[in-house]
Amino acid sequence: MGYRIERIGLEDWERLREVRLAQLLDTPMAFLETHGTALAHGEEEWRARARKVNEPGAVGLVAVDGASGEWVGTMIGFTPGSDTALLVGVWVAPEHSGRERGVTDAMLDAVVAWARDEAGARRLLLSVHEDNARAAAFYQRRGFAFTGATKPYPLDPAAREREMSLPLGP
Repeated sequence: MGYRIERIGLEDWERLREVRLAQLLDTPMAFLETHGTALAHGEEEWRARARKVNEPGAVGLVAVDGASGEWVGTMIGFTPGSDTALLVGVWVAPEHSGRERGVTDAMLDAVVAWARDEAGARRLLLSVHEDNARAAAFYQRRGFAFTGATKPYPLDPAAREREMSLPLGP
């Protein structure tokens, strides 16, 4: 089974909504909203989210199952600063995850290329929930390191998000 990495288009707002709701059911700690909140959003919110990942300084990527055409993963990048890109919205459907399938690696390769080559970033940052050891291990395998910075997790201020960074070159 093959996968391809595509950019989220402006017309993809309904698919974006569908995959976001799946993300929130599968891994609620990895995202900064609840399933109930996302479910209540109207069409304009989802259209706005599709527009946001198509603005300059942003990219929204999906992994598409080559056989079914189903969206099975997402990664979103933004440039909050001139030399920094931020990785958010990372998810792969459980039945498509695992190193042997390569979906997460392929999406990360595409985000890194975007951050370095299109956005001109010198580093890629992300935040990982302190209890998401599997995600942290993946990022460490890919060269990210903890910076030591933390912040409260917005849905539970007693929990922490830990910042990780990947240098992208000069």
